[in-house]
Amino acid sequence: MQPRKQADALLLISSTCPHCAAVADAMMRLVKSGRIARLEIVNLDQRPEQAQRLGVRSVPWLRLGPFELTGALGYAELEQWAEHAAAGTGFDDYAAYQLEHRQLDRVVERVRNDPRQLQQLLDLLADDETSMGVRIGIGAVVEELAGGETLRQAVPLLEQLTLSALPQTRADACHYLGLAGDRNAVASVRRLLDDEQEDVREIAAETLTLLDPAATS
Repeated sequence: MQPRKQADALLLISSTCPHCAAVADAMMRLVKSGRIARLEIVNLDQRPEQAQRLGVRSVPWLRLGPFELTGALGYAELEQWAEHAAAGTGFDDYAAYQLEHRQLDRVVERVRNDPRQLQQLLDLLADDETSMGVRIGIGAVVEELAGGETLRQAVPLLEQLTLSALPQTRADACHYLGLAGDRNAVASVRRLLDDEQEDVREIAAETLTLLDPAATS
């Protein structure tokens, strides 16, 4: 069995940044422990063109394998991202991280390039530990995809989520079915008209009006 290939990392810092030194020290520890294969550190005070080329607006900024991370990340969190980068996992966590850090445009771009990542996002709706901030971010992503093929491909998963034990998940999934605009989901939406939660019933009625106006006229 071949050893797992560790990721490379690029860290952008500034001499005036109060958090950069701590992040750099943590990244060096990861290199020394073998959790990262190679680390390049660039001081933007000396190489400002790097920030322009990468679209970086604040430091510390880190590219760790496929992940782009910003801010004062601690050693334990950086170690976890290094593990994900080496194993090819953690993309649902990364999407949640981006949404929490208001990187909506990047998430939408990634989802449009790879529709499978939308399903990873929607899976977060079924987790009762998913924060309200992430849920709101997922809603913003879905709104950007409304009426498009990428969202329509997720209709079977959304129908499954309408069966969730979590009322918030049922409500969100029902609303997103309306944004998808697929009339094949009418049966799943109609079932929620008898949901035990009033707000779920209200959203179901609104969604049914969108998907099957004749049924509510």
